[in-house]
Amino acid sequence: MIRRKGLGFLLLFAVATVGQSRPAQAGYAGNAVCARCHVDIAKSYATTAMAHASGLASENPITGSFFHKESGVTYRVYQDAGKLWLAFDRDKAPALHGKREFLYYIGSGQLKGRTYLFNVDGFLFESPVNWYAQQRLWDMTPNYQNTREAPLDLPAFPECLNCHSSDMQPPILGTVNRYPDPPFAHGGVTCERCHGPGLDHATPGAKMLRLDLLPPARRDAICMQCHLEANVAVERPHRHAYEFRPGDDLFDFVRYYVLTSKRGTRGVSQFEALAQSACKRASGDKMTCITCHDPHSTPDAATKVEYYRAKCLACHGEAFAAKHHPENRDCVTCHMPAASTTDITHTQVTDHRILRRPGAATLSSATLQTSELEPFPNTPETSGDVRDLALAYETLAERGDEAAAGEAQHLLPAANKANPNDAPVQAALAYLSQKHGDTAKARELYESALHEDPNLPDAATNLGILEAKEGHLRAAVSLWENVFENQPWRSKVGLDIALGYCAAGRFDHATEYVNRVLEFNPDFSLARSLQEQLKMTPPQCSVR
Repeated sequence: MIRRKGLGFLLLFAVATVGQSRPAQAGYAGNAVCARCHVDIAKSYATTAMAHASGLASENPITGSFFHKESGVTYRVYQDAGKLWLAFDRDKAPALHGKREFLYYIGSGQLKGRTYLFNVDGFLFESPVNWYAQQRLWDMTPNYQNTREAPLDLPAFPECLNCHSSDMQPPILGTVNRYPDPPFAHGGVTCERCHGPGLDHATPGAKMLRLDLLPPARRDAICMQCHLEANVAVERPHRHAYEFRPGDDLFDFVRYYVLTSKRGTRGVSQFEALAQSACKRASGDKMTCITCHDPHSTPDAATKVEYYRAKCLACHGEAFAAKHHPENRDCVTCHMPAASTTDITHTQVTDHRILRRPGAATLSSATLQTSELEPFPNTPETSGDVRDLALAYETLAERGDEAAAGEAQHLLPAANKANPNDAPVQAALAYLSQKHGDTAKARELYESALHEDPNLPDAATNLGILEAKEGHLRAAVSLWENVFENQPWRSKVGLDIALGYCAAGRFDHATEYVNRVLEFNPDFSLARSLQEQLKMTPPQCSVR
């Protein structure tokens, strides 16, 4: 048996899908080609935040320093020899010193903020510290304000790169953050992210996609793909959200689910909030994001109030304006006030519910704890799929919502019966079975899921836990090694491999794996403890 103090075998991991990757779709030209003909539009668009949503770290770098009290780590972002670096240092025990070279940035740094990306052995990670533009300060990345260890193992997931860059290269099969180099062909949101591939259009006679001729749902999906966060997003079988192209049906790739109460406001919830507004409900398909926003330009401070007032009066009319607080021309400040977000510290977003009396119904900042989910948008096409709803509830269950676990347990068998070869559904059922102590059923389902899709890291990890608990340590380590090879940021998986080799007396292999864990996560206290234990004579196999 593996001896350890204060550490059981890994807690069950959330069941996430990692499916087949494919090469980036051809046909993209880039903004420079579009600008040859659309000179004025290109010039104005170049000043927008979307145009600068990503790029090389060396472009307009933001430097500074930050001391994180909870972990005792000082972070410093600085330039040296034309490169941008992150240094992280803690002098008190346990000492920590190191640096990472920033390669790319995500976020314009104008509206909400910016994070930088760095590479460790070919895997792309997010910086543990972010620049928050509204407060103009450096702080820990969201959800890590209270961590006591430097989080240097935060994978750069495809959904982040997909929304902030253009022509993203999908991650290598089996991984979630090992991308071809470079990870995206074009920085920022290019013309083609909304208008479709333009290489053919650059030749005489070829036409671009006409957004105004698209059905409303497909028109709106172009904005929705990045401006709707929802509470849960579930990818469709064998599809990925980043495969969506303008003109496609977005719901062929991903389904969104929102909580029906305690909604709160998230950093990217504009589309959901707008759907709740009286303006949108009364206008229907006539109103969309571009009713008020010109994606090709951003009004400056001097013209902003009048610009948006004109948008309001296009529907409400001058007669209404003459009697409705004519002394105050700023419609937005009253009816779309800024509200703090529930998921991004130091950040406020405009309330797109366009409330008549905002003070009477402020956005809740309370922690969201409910299992009531509905698809967004709630249409016959999105509401009738038990499979996606079951996986959405199961996702809430993984976050600790016990009521959602009950709903998932109720819905998943029906989803599995409808399609017994759906690997994510089988893995989700296995997770709940394992959680409730039915190890035989969990093993059967995990093995079936991995047969259908070998690239399910959480299923392999959890099956390894079952193997280890039954004394099949070699089988467990074999499963974990496959996971850790493709996802070395899963520090606890690597640690369990090291402990397994240590228990078998193979101390060289144990040392190799614990060093690999610390390569990606150098402040992981349990791995540092085992590293010291392995240096003893004789080596010890406990962590504390």
